[in-house]
Amino acid sequence: MVPDSPSATDTRTASTGAPEGPGRIATISLHTSPLEQPGSGDAGGMNVYIVEVAKRLADRGVAVDVFTRATHPDQPPAVEMHPGVTVRHVPAGPFGDLGKEALAHHLCPFIFGVLQTEANQERGHYDLVHGHYWLSGRAGLAVARRWGVPMVQSMHTLARVKNMALAEGDSPEPETRVRGETQLVRSADHLIANTGDEARQLVSHYEADPQRVSTVPPGVDLDMFTPGSRRDALRRIGLDADTELLLFVGRVQRLKAPDVLLRSAAELLRRDPGLRRRLVIGVVGGLSGGDTAEPRRLSALADTLGIADIVRMEPPRSRRDLADFYRAATATVVPSYSESFGLVAVESQACGTPVVASRVGGLPLAVRDGVSGVLVDGHAPRDYARALHRVITEPESRDRMGRAGVEHAARLSWSATVDKLLGVYGGALRQEPLAAAVSQ
Repeated sequence: MVPDSPSATDTRTASTGAPEGPGRIATISLHTSPLEQPGSGDAGGMNVYIVEVAKRLADRGVAVDVFTRATHPDQPPAVEMHPGVTVRHVPAGPFGDLGKEALAHHLCPFIFGVLQTEANQERGHYDLVHGHYWLSGRAGLAVARRWGVPMVQSMHTLARVKNMALAEGDSPEPETRVRGETQLVRSADHLIANTGDEARQLVSHYEADPQRVSTVPPGVDLDMFTPGSRRDALRRIGLDADTELLLFVGRVQRLKAPDVLLRSAAELLRRDPGLRRRLVIGVVGGLSGGDTAEPRRLSALADTLGIADIVRMEPPRSRRDLADFYRAATATVVPSYSESFGLVAVESQACGTPVVASRVGGLPLAVRDGVSGVLVDGHAPRDYARALHRVITEPESRDRMGRAGVEHAARLSWSATVDKLLGVYGGALRQEPLAAAVSQ
């Protein structure tokens, strides 16, 4: 068992004795662990967010305990992920992967496990709770009320917004999630939105109090995702130097729309058959949750479109390997139907590769249209094919967008994210916790 993190500099008390910032945070990530590989199962941009923020908070003297559901009986109760960051596995329901709807039925044992961890410490062990996603928020709200500390909530995605932009054949988010999010919006002390668009959605679709909503854009690891030689990167991932790689990165699910890339590639070859010799479509990602059918449907679609020979399906990759895929790509394609931010788009630009993305959610913030990439209205393959053809056939424009992307991504660092989060935390600590007041 990992001991409690070393005592960090307590940022809570200024010379006046007023609370300034938290000394220890309980981060709740019920349905997915920060230790999981992003790009598979339920692990995605939120996992990256939690890891990067927690590490940087700890480096500034704020200890972080991340509570997540145990999925295997052999998992240790606590794992030190980084000095000052401990991941705590809480048994809740049967081991193994569970769908998000099933997890809603196991909140009580999860909440009990979090409370039990705190009960073994001195009173006031945690100064603040930060929930990620609505299921975690429900658990976080319960423990924050019990401890009498502020509750800060990040939704990451919103059910009502997703249901307004469903891909064909995709299932709507359940009403239980809508009700859970509505309760969180009313009860959390403060809400974190990834973008101004998400902040407006919280107000317009959930009647959030604008005074309790802060926009804090996620960041990108600027030490890992850096520009480099495209030729060398192509060689390292096993492709010829003249390859035109169109890249999709993320979970293989209808919401992320990798099928749009495949249909666009088929349209692109109809427009310019001569590209076939050097065109490769890269799909880097794994299953989404328990949906084993979607990757099979994608492979079947490639066969139907007659492009199976140029489609390269890759499993989720480490961040170091992923950086090479970005550098090797002619363009990264993000055709999602809904995207709260678009971390993949920013990582790609940090590596000097332009992005062709749908004009939805946070992507207009992540991508500077016409400068570091191209935003497409809708999901018509011909529109994506037109944009991608320009990127391929106009190398000077592509290089110019690549350089602009590096500059754009440099403004979205994780350090800047943590600066803003600490400001939100400090403000929440200076106020009487709403969660505690509601419970009385």
